[in-house]
Amino acid sequence: MKNMNQMMRQVKKIQQQMEKAQEELKNKTVEASVGGGVVTVVANGHKEILSISIKPEVIDPDDIEMLQDLILAAVNDALKQVDELVAKDMSKFTGGLNIPGLF
Repeated sequence: MKNMNQMMRQVKKIQQQMEKAQEELKNKTVEASVGGGVVTVVANGHKEILSISIKPEVIDPDDIEMLQDLILAAVNDALKQVDELVAKDMSKFTGGLNIPGLF
């Protein structure tokens, strides 16, 4: 019974550390630029887009599709980087195992 109580305390401690690490991800950011830096997206570790910067020279009213594609590519790249950041930060708790739904 003593071992079970110790184990439960350890599990609770790890859970608290994971919650803290997940909260800290909100303050970590990634930046993705495309098109030679004409579109830049900044996102945090909670997959919130914090900013999108678009250089004026890329805005062409006759080719709005290109701008849309650049924005889409930058957002997708930023979100991919967030996934990698989260996996890296959480791997210390999972030992590198990918546990679906954990984070």
